Amino acid sequence: MNMKQMSTSGGELSVVEIEGRGRALVATQSLRAGQIILRDSPILLYSAFPLFPSSATSSSCNCYCDYCFKTLQASSSSSTSINPCPECSVHLFCSPKCLTAARSSSHSPWVCESLRRLRDCPSLLPQQPLECQVQARFLLAAYNLALVSPSHFQTLLTLQGQRSCLNSTDSIATSAQFLHSLISSLCTPPPPPQIPLPQEGWFSIELSATLLAKDKLNAFGLMEPVSEDGHRSVRAYGIYPKASFFNHDCLPNACRFDYVDTNPGPYNTDIIVRMIHDVPQGREICLSYFPVNENYPNRQRRLMEDYGFTCHCDRCKVEANWSDNDDDDDDALDVEQEEEEVMDEDTDQQMEAASESGNEDGGQADSDFPHAYFFLRYMCSRNNCGGTLAPLPPTGDSSSNIMECNVCGNLKNDDGVGGDGKGELSMDE
Repeated sequence: MNMKQMSTSGGELSVVEIEGRGRALVATQSLRAGQIILRDSPILLYSAFPLFPSSATSSSCNCYCDYCFKTLQASSSSSTSINPCPECSVHLFCSPKCLTAARSSSHSPWVCESLRRLRDCPSLLPQQPLECQVQARFLLAAYNLALVSPSHFQTLLTLQGQRSCLNSTDSIATSAQFLHSLISSLCTPPPPPQIPLPQEGWFSIELSATLLAKDKLNAFGLMEPVSEDGHRSVRAYGIYPKASFFNHDCLPNACRFDYVDTNPGPYNTDIIVRMIHDVPQGREICLSYFPVNENYPNRQRRLMEDYGFTCHCDRCKVEANWSDNDDDDDDALDVEQEEEEVMDEDTDQQMEAASESGNEDGGQADSDFPHAYFFLRYMCSRNNCGGTLAPLPPTGDSSSNIMECNVCGNLKNDDGVGGDGKGELSMDE
């Protein structure tokens, strides 16, 4: 097995090649529940909002700093003022420091002018899906990255994701053809970076397709604060080169946290990956690419559409055999609704059985339903949340019994998980 140690705080992870899974991260030592195994900073950040907001997104578009993506405070009593870009007045920043930093990096004069030209041509881009508008933001950010940080651009090109044939009907090829034609016709081409050019050349449709493929497989979303109804959308996307090595599992043993609004200093957009439970040395460390409460048909569809693979994890092998997962095309909608109802019923029954069994090792509560115990202990119980719980980092030799949700931030005593909610703590505690 080809193994390369990743630079983490304690050398906890190694990059390996696993047949059928590609590059993966495995534990070089026994890891404890709550242990921080990775802190990663983005090499590229861009807004998740379309260039031409719809009625559903317009209220959120100007809520965040366009550099650090913290929530903007519009109150006159706030110590944080809103600083617009002096050139376009469209992009807003939470402080003069962020404005200055952005103008020499992510919101360079070339990016500012290119975004203005795209906004001033409302006849083409607004007719495209919102995703295409966000992809336009990414392409400008990626080409700009080559100018302001050539080494980070080279890192981006090493990440997984290969462009498909440009003559295909693949969504990446279609987007690349449209967006590159639009950007190259409206915007001044960026000057070539002072690095060896990729094989696709510079500012070409081929390179645009390659960059979009990298983005599709490697972008992580930085989430908005949870709304009163439990809804939480993406405020920005980032490329995190080390975190991109994590493979997916529908029963993950680690989960990621972001603290965009609460983490002070220049690293508020870092993501932190913590262990959900103990794992031995040599075990692959996996994240779930979406909420763990997704049902089997939805998980498989999303993984194939977004990442191009079918999941064969233990959980999927079990759920694939459930009679209610017959997802023939003619009955797909009815089957999905039936499957959700059956899954909810089975989950309740199996979680009750898992609770009574007193399983304490974080393993399987029932061979026919290996995720019953996971749902019982590691899934947030708040309505409409779908987040995953992980213990707070251990202190010395002592493990924490306080669990934190990676979506809503809810804290609760481990003893209260799966109970009547009395273990819930307020954020102030």
